[in-house]
Amino acid sequence: MKKDPEQRCGPVASDGDHALGMDRDISRRDFLNGVAMVAGTLALPDVGLAADNADRPAPATVATPDETYPYPPMRTGLRGLAPGSYTAAHHLRDTRKVDLGRAEHTGEHYDLVVVGGGLSGLAAAHFFHKNVGPGARVLIIDNNDDVGGHARRNEFHYGGDTLVVNGGTYDIESPERYNQWAREVLQDIGVDLSRYVRDNASNERLYASMGLRRSYFFDRETWGADRLVVQPRGSGDLPGNVLGDPQPRFTDEFLREMPLSEQAKQDLKRLQDPAQPDYLRGLTQAQKLEQLARMSFEDYLLKVVKLDPQAYWFYRNLGRSVFGTGADVLPALFAWGMGSLPGFYGLKLDPLPRGLLADLPGGMHGRQRPGHGDVHFPDGNATLVRLLVRKLIPAAVPGSTQEDVGMARVDYSLFDRPGNSTRIRLNHTVLNVRHDGDPATAREVIVSYSPSASASGKLYDVRACYCIMANWNMMIPYLVPELPKTQKEALAYNIKAPIVYTTVFLRNWKAFERLGISTVVTPTMYHDRFWLPEPVDLGALRHSAHPRDPIALSMTRYPTFPGHPRKAQYTMGRAELMSTSFETFERNIREQLVRVLGSGGFDPRKDVLGIMVNRWCHGYSYTYSSLEDPMDWVFTETDKRSCVTARQPFGRISVANADAAMSPHTDAAFLTAHWAVEQALEKLAYPFVSHNTQGA
Repeated sequence: MKKDPEQRCGPVASDGDHALGMDRDISRRDFLNGVAMVAGTLALPDVGLAADNADRPAPATVATPDETYPYPPMRTGLRGLAPGSYTAAHHLRDTRKVDLGRAEHTGEHYDLVVVGGGLSGLAAAHFFHKNVGPGARVLIIDNNDDVGGHARRNEFHYGGDTLVVNGGTYDIESPERYNQWAREVLQDIGVDLSRYVRDNASNERLYASMGLRRSYFFDRETWGADRLVVQPRGSGDLPGNVLGDPQPRFTDEFLREMPLSEQAKQDLKRLQDPAQPDYLRGLTQAQKLEQLARMSFEDYLLKVVKLDPQAYWFYRNLGRSVFGTGADVLPALFAWGMGSLPGFYGLKLDPLPRGLLADLPGGMHGRQRPGHGDVHFPDGNATLVRLLVRKLIPAAVPGSTQEDVGMARVDYSLFDRPGNSTRIRLNHTVLNVRHDGDPATAREVIVSYSPSASASGKLYDVRACYCIMANWNMMIPYLVPELPKTQKEALAYNIKAPIVYTTVFLRNWKAFERLGISTVVTPTMYHDRFWLPEPVDLGALRHSAHPRDPIALSMTRYPTFPGHPRKAQYTMGRAELMSTSFETFERNIREQLVRVLGSGGFDPRKDVLGIMVNRWCHGYSYTYSSLEDPMDWVFTETDKRSCVTARQPFGRISVANADAAMSPHTDAAFLTAHWAVEQALEKLAYPFVSHNTQGA
């Protein structure tokens, strides 16, 4: 039956939903409990909505991706771990059975099969070709409909503008401290960070030049009434820290606007006072470090510093942008060691000894101390993905420079062509990897995979001289059942932190201009913050330079459960994300935006063009914590760490992915890819004769 126009996205909306625009035909699909109901493609705003925009003419035509092969970066609705991408994997997880007897042998033989098409898997293919030569045959298999793993691109077209933003991995962090192999990847694929930073130098102060500042939103559920408080001009921030959460200076002018008790205001000023007392008086340096390592930042602030609980509101989420959880499970020592967070001035601690909280892959999180500046491309590290794909399959990504890759339209139909030296096979999930014979002497590995969206679909076999597992390490024990028990346990130790990167495409950002804000921190709302994208250009891909222009707004959500251990919070958060429908996400997004921006003229019915919810149920790699893990795993580069056991080669199978370094950063993904390829070349007794025969 044909839907009534007001029922395009479900049942007739209530008056509240109508005001929010829940009944608008924005660019999204209908989802119920995470399962696709309508396999529609991208549809840009309807004529009525576009006509509402007095500043921008409605586009003459609407470009909709091909129905049979929709363009992945432009798909809306639930993305990231999208419906259908995990069906086969979850069936394996639940049954632990694969009927290998029904596998269809494709006749394909490769020198290397890489399981996982994220940054680590792509880098592994690159390193392999670089060492073996362009004639080597490599197959990359990934369960998603897009390449890049967490380094995902969100793209939208409106009124002649191309809007892009990261749907996952955000930036190149502390590039001056990248390891040798990570730097080599960037150089090989044509990344020139100095040129990029220089080209964008004039854009850096766009928002500041317009008087836009960071703000804090005190929600009525927590404070009794909604109130937006903008950081005063000139108040500035405390020096930077690795947590990525700028800390404001609490001036009297700033505090006067806040709905805090006088005690909370005084405590915030005390916390930032360089002359504050030593809260651990009487302890030696070593004893202070030991205490800080054993207590959470929350306990330090509330029980030791005696911070008013209202003042703690500003710090409750510290650590989320790195660990996926908040201050309740962030070691106080990490909070002190990662930068100028308040509350530690009076302790008079000496600088950390060399190696403690330093750049140990797997030590803590790989970025324990601030660098000299991070580099963010318009679509985050999806730019690196595009450049890597161009290196592996040149015809699939038109162009030849760092700058032209921004506007390049990737031809996914060229990914899996028989003539390619590297083939990328999307929408398929590897279910079993085994040696053809004794792992100690076998000369081949058999890789079995099926369509991702099917629990009992066709099963296919390919053979390879070697296999690199560049996927989530926690899944490897299910895929390689012949692994030693100790290695399986070590791989399973890596429980990843769930996270949501939400992108909301807006027809303009006038409300931000009127309110004088560029970033909104909302610690106790559904999304913990949202912000205008960093104003950067990449070749012809230009940022939104005027408030009347459309823009891609970023929001983050970390499903946390304070009071529970960190791993338990990850498990609970993942369950929450898997059971949350797109409708629930959308309603929360619209309600939050109108509550914060409504006084600036924001209208969720007219201003929301499209929504992409990048749901990463398995997000950040696990990182060791002094609250829950053995101390020597946290502070020393010991071979006893679980990640070292987990990444050991097994016959003709190696392990990569950032998980293998217990560090959720791009340079760790590249480093582990190089380790895995080195192991492969050693096993294959490089140079070796390449197998160039493939099936269709």
